[in-house]
Amino acid sequence: MSVLRIKTAKVFTPLLQPSRYKGAYGGRGSGKSHFFAEKLIEDCLAAKGDYGEGMRAVCVREVQKDLAQSSKLLIESKLKALGQGEPQGFKVFRDVISTPDDGIIIFKGMNDYNADSVKSLEGFRRAWWEEAHGARAHSLNMLRPTLRAAGSELWFSWNPRLKSDPVDKMFRGEETPTGAVVVQANWRDNPWLTPELVQERLDDLRLHPDQYDHVWEGGYVSVVAGAYYARAIAEARAQYRIGKVGADPLMTYHVFCDLGGTGARSDAFTIWVMQFVGREIRVLNYYEVVGQPLSSHVEWLRGGNYTPANVQIWLPHDGETHDKVYDVSFASAFRQAGYKVETVPNQGKGAARQRIEATRRVFPQCWFNEPTTEGGLAALGWYHEKMDERRSLGLGPEHDWSSHGADSFGLMAIVYEDIVQSASRRQQQGTGKIKRPNGRVA
Repeated sequence: MSVLRIKTAKVFTPLLQPSRYKGAYGGRGSGKSHFFAEKLIEDCLAAKGDYGEGMRAVCVREVQKDLAQSSKLLIESKLKALGQGEPQGFKVFRDVISTPDDGIIIFKGMNDYNADSVKSLEGFRRAWWEEAHGARAHSLNMLRPTLRAAGSELWFSWNPRLKSDPVDKMFRGEETPTGAVVVQANWRDNPWLTPELVQERLDDLRLHPDQYDHVWEGGYVSVVAGAYYARAIAEARAQYRIGKVGADPLMTYHVFCDLGGTGARSDAFTIWVMQFVGREIRVLNYYEVVGQPLSSHVEWLRGGNYTPANVQIWLPHDGETHDKVYDVSFASAFRQAGYKVETVPNQGKGAARQRIEATRRVFPQCWFNEPTTEGGLAALGWYHEKMDERRSLGLGPEHDWSSHGADSFGLMAIVYEDIVQSASRRQQQGTGKIKRPNGRVA
C-alpha cells in the first residue's frame, strides 16, 4: 500500500474521521475542494484494507454537461502532485479514473438520473457533491438512500447561496442528519493561500464590495450584482449599521406597509417597523406573509407590542381600496383596530423610480436590527432592474418576490423625506425668516 503524506488545514481535521455525512461550506480560497479531492485519493488507497475490494466513488453535481464542469481535472492534478499513477493502481481515462483493486471514480450530473437509473450507484461507497448549493431537494432525496453500503459516506462542499437551498437546510437547519460533521472554511483558514488569490480577494473587496461577503466569506447572497441597493447595503455592513439595534420606548413606531390580498395567489403583504430618532432611522422589524386575512397583520403588530397608543401606520394610496375578498379596506380595518392610519398619495408616473431614489438618499441614515430584519434585507439586496438583454435596455424594477419588501421600504423613504422637509419649513417659519421664490432668505 502506498503511503501518503498529506498536509491538512486544521479547519478540516474533523472531516478526517469516519462519518456518514460530511460537509464543508465557505467562500473562495478556503481549500474545500482540494481537501475532498485529496481525501478521496486517500480513501481509494485504503479501500482494500477496509473492504476487500476497490473503492467505487461518484463525483456529482446537479448539472454536468461535460467533464470540464466536473471535479475530474482537480483529482488528476492531485494524483500527479501526490505521486499516484499506474504503479500505485490509478489510471486516468477520458471519462473515469480507475483506482486500486478494480475500483473506479465516475463523474455524473444528478439531473441525468431517475428513480431507476440511480440504482446503479448502490454499491458505491463515496459520493462527493461539489458546488452542492445547486442541489435540488429531489436529487438529494434520490442519492441519500441509494448509497447504503456499509461504511459509505456522502460529502458535500459548497459556497452558501440562499438559506432556503436544500443543502443548507440539510446541514445548517434545525434538524440535521445523525452524526453529520460540518465545517465552515474561508480564505483565512487556508495556510497555503497563494499571493494571486490574496490579490484577487483584496481587489474584490475594493471593486465589488456588494459581492465580497458571499464570494470570500461564505455569506448568503444578500445582494444581486446590479441591484439598486447593493452598494448601500455593503456600505451599511462596512459601517456596522447592520447588527443589533434597540427601540426607544418613548418614540413612536412608524409602520410602513405594502399591500397584498387575502387570496392564495395574492402578492405578499409586507411591513417594516421603524423609529425616527433625530436624524437616525432605526429599522427594527420586518414582516411578510401571503394570503393572510387582515386580522393576522393586526395580531402580529400587537404580538410585537406595537399597540395603537405608540404606532403610526402608513399605507400606499390604495390603502383605502376595499379588499377583494372582504368588503373592507386596509385603512378602515386598521382604524377599526384602534390604529392611527395615513395613506400616502400616489406619486404618479415614475412612482417606483421616486421610491428607489428616495431610498438611496436615506439609506446612510438607516440602522438595521439584523435578527428581525433579515428577510427584508434579503429583499432589498435582491431588488433589481428588469433588463432587455438583447438591447441592453432597462425596463424598470423587476416584479418578483423582492419587490414587495422594497416597495414598503421605499414608502418609508418618501414619508421620511416629507417629514424632514415639513419640519424644516416649520423651523424656518418659527425663526420669522421667509424664503423668497428666488431662494434668498429675508
